[in-house]
Amino acid sequence: MRTNTDITGTDADGLDSGSSLGETHVPSVGIFWGVPDGGRTVLITDRTLLAEAEAYGDCLTHPRGHHEVWEAWRKLGTTVLRRRGLPPAIAGHEYEAFPRGRVVYMRGPARFTLYADRRLQGPETIADLIRLFGLVGKHHTVRSDGHYRTLA
Repeated sequence: MRTNTDITGTDADGLDSGSSLGETHVPSVGIFWGVPDGGRTVLITDRTLLAEAEAYGDCLTHPRGHHEVWEAWRKLGTTVLRRRGLPPAIAGHEYEAFPRGRVVYMRGPARFTLYADRRLQGPETIADLIRLFGLVGKHHTVRSDGHYRTLA
């Protein structure tokens, strides 16, 4: 199963920094966070191409969870995180410390659903997520969910 990890940045004032890695035009599902990094918030993702996603009821979803991915990243330490282009803040925080979400594909209505912490539901952030997950021109819905509520 092929997966991708991406990072794209948003300046502290909410403006897109214009940097992104691993942008895709192929629809994907996966998980994401908004993590502070050098005075801005960056989006980091872990994705699976839709064609390789796992079935979960009437949905297609990413096989890994937030805790599992975050802990694997944390174990890398700040030096390796920086080298991989990931924010070093990951190493010193729990996965629930920053706003997060998940993209799933609902087979019945043929629609992607972006479940996201309300802090990640601004128009610019949603546009970045749609681009990163290859959903431009695809039917999608943005929803809040108790699972993706930041504890802090």
